[in-house]
Amino acid sequence: MSGTDRSKEFPTGPGPVVVLVEPQLGENIGMAARAMANFGLREMRLVAPRDGWPNEKAAAASSGALAIVEEAKVYPTLSEALADMTLAFATTARERGQMKRVASPAQAMRESAGEIAAGGRAALLFGRERSGLDNDEISVCDAIMTFPVNPAFASLNIAQAVLLTGYEWFRTSQGEALPFDGEIRSPLAPRAMTLSFFEFLETALDDADFFPPARRPPMVRNLRDIFLRRELTEQDVRTLRGVMRAIGRRRKEEGDFGGDEEG
Repeated sequence: MSGTDRSKEFPTGPGPVVVLVEPQLGENIGMAARAMANFGLREMRLVAPRDGWPNEKAAAASSGALAIVEEAKVYPTLSEALADMTLAFATTARERGQMKRVASPAQAMRESAGEIAAGGRAALLFGRERSGLDNDEISVCDAIMTFPVNPAFASLNIAQAVLLTGYEWFRTSQGEALPFDGEIRSPLAPRAMTLSFFEFLETALDDADFFPPARRPPMVRNLRDIFLRRELTEQDVRTLRGVMRAIGRRRKEEGDFGGDEEG
């Protein structure tokens, strides 16, 4: 569960209901619950789970999403599980020959969000591990939801299908802002700090006979432009000065502070 921050609030607001039709393995139910929790889905319904309910293997496989497993509701038939739904999507990887519109997960989640916002309820149906949903089960849904996958290997397990759908739901309901940007930056260097670094660098390069006399001014400007395009932070400048000092000390120790000319 690396990355879980228990100080954060679970996303609020209603979402689609995940309906697993005759799931066979408790482990798959638990992993589907975990996928739901990853993307803020809360409500799971089970239609006639093969091994009964509750299921210890489902709880163990939920990896922290135990509340979803414990609060899952069990129904003997699909009709009862869908009784209070106003919109239902049937997930399938195969064309079923039914006159139903077909939506991608992104399209289905946008429609689900609109239905929920209007006061309705949306259900997402996922079928059996071996055979998926049958045609009669698909026939009671408003539309088919399918995934853009490799047609030569299109089968997804339940947890994978729930995960992909949950991802699209989270994008729709919460936006695409990432939880962190991977960048911890010190403040931008004030111009006085940057100019002091330039003076330090240019003096070191003068000592190394780096600049051809006739070309020093444009080369200095070019060097400054290179660094300024990087939006140097205070830490950047401190690091660069440290690098230059270390190089200078080493060259002096070796008695060789010559530098190749660069144009």
